[in-house]
Amino acid sequence: MPRRPTRTVPTVVVPGLNGSGEGHWQTWLEEQLREAGRETVRPDFGDHDRPELAPWLAALRATLAPLPADGFDVVAHSLGAVLWLHHVSTVADPGDSPRPARVLLVAPPSPRTRLEAVAGFFPPPLDVDRVRRGADGTVLVAGSDDPYLPNGIAAEYGLPLKMATTVVPDGGHLNTESGYGPWPAVLDWCRRDNLAFF
Repeated sequence: MPRRPTRTVPTVVVPGLNGSGEGHWQTWLEEQLREAGRETVRPDFGDHDRPELAPWLAALRATLAPLPADGFDVVAHSLGAVLWLHHVSTVADPGDSPRPARVLLVAPPSPRTRLEAVAGFFPPPLDVDRVRRGADGTVLVAGSDDPYLPNGIAAEYGLPLKMATTVVPDGGHLNTESGYGPWPAVLDWCRRDNLAFF
């Protein structure tokens, strides 16, 4: 018997470098949720090919500002997941920014990333307490063979943040190049209430 959709809160989709455009699972997810009558919002980062930390943080906060505290989800991919870690590390007071109910961080690149185009985002802050205060619950998902996570998601983020991780076998960077287009598992996560990804 298929699982019945139960969750109706807004979903904030936070893309990474290049904007998760046509064919990417984040774009597919937005389409699926909207067809089901769900609200989705996405920060306006302007030029996705030239990311800068301060403007991206400002765009994320502007997107979150009107949302109900503990009444929305965040689904962030790649550099967007790293951006989320910067966001929660700089929210000094819980009233400064609405807190989501759940956060899904997908394939954040290694904290030791040396790509010049995103150098200002690395290393990301790995503050356990601030990440925990930043949402009712946060989980990590990454491919077993992600080229941007040479030591694996658990070693790079899960253990430092003391956070649950899900490894997708042969998932690569969980992007269009890895075949994630439609991704039913992430849609299923958005539809239900529990935090675990699988």
